Amino acid sequence: MEQRSSDRKGHGLVPGRICVVTGAATGIGRGIALALAKEGAWIAVTDINVEGAQLVAMEIEQAGGSAIAYRLDVRNREEIDAALAAVLEWSGRLDIWVNNAGVSTMNWFVDLDEDEWDFNMNTNARGVFLCSQAAARQMIAQRQGGRIISVASMAGKRGEAPFLAHYIASKFAVVGLTQAMATELVSHGILVNAVCPGYVQTSMQEREVVWESRLRGISTEAVRQSYVDDTPLARLETTEDVAKVVVFLASEYSDFMTGQAINITGGSWMH
Repeated sequence: MEQRSSDRKGHGLVPGRICVVTGAATGIGRGIALALAKEGAWIAVTDINVEGAQLVAMEIEQAGGSAIAYRLDVRNREEIDAALAAVLEWSGRLDIWVNNAGVSTMNWFVDLDEDEWDFNMNTNARGVFLCSQAAARQMIAQRQGGRIISVASMAGKRGEAPFLAHYIASKFAVVGLTQAMATELVSHGILVNAVCPGYVQTSMQEREVVWESRLRGISTEAVRQSYVDDTPLARLETTEDVAKVVVFLASEYSDFMTGQAINITGGSWMH
């Protein structure tokens, strides 16, 4: 799958742009990787699940795109640096970095332990910090700007959801960090934005439905229906719904946007 940077060409909203997507083996990350590839970007599919990442890279290449897969634990600076070095060897540059990797657990606030807190914060907040710092340093060195896009959450703006105090704290951190990075990096031509999805149908959501069912003492069907009832558009969100907005942020159509955390919630949160 090795290609030379001089071979970059193509069509779409982000033709030939070199993009890293973290947590891209499944769920929202996979959807983002496929959508950006469809619009012409070269995709470095990264995930702690390297076998899953390889399958997504293969799917992109079979559809006529350019992709390569790397193992990446976003909590580990050495792995981040190694993955970025491999991307540069493959492509010669970095244009877009998408911070998607994330985790969740559910518990009552009074029952949370430090391990649960650290698990969520280390991936969702610290991981975005470490990856964004590496991406920003490379983009500054290139002197041609770039885009950093993070997947936050409706939970990064809406703090009253039960059982998610630690997750909410981590996603509020992503929204705040997005604004801080945007302020500092704008002089280098680097635009930094985030997206805030709502109730997205993924394997993570399936786990959360089971956890919430147990914690609330209701059926899993009732939990899913509560998500739909809380969404004015009256359906669960898809990974494609999220990916379309990420593509917009990666494209020239968002050239005058930075420091934003865009709701993609079907109306579940409007602030």
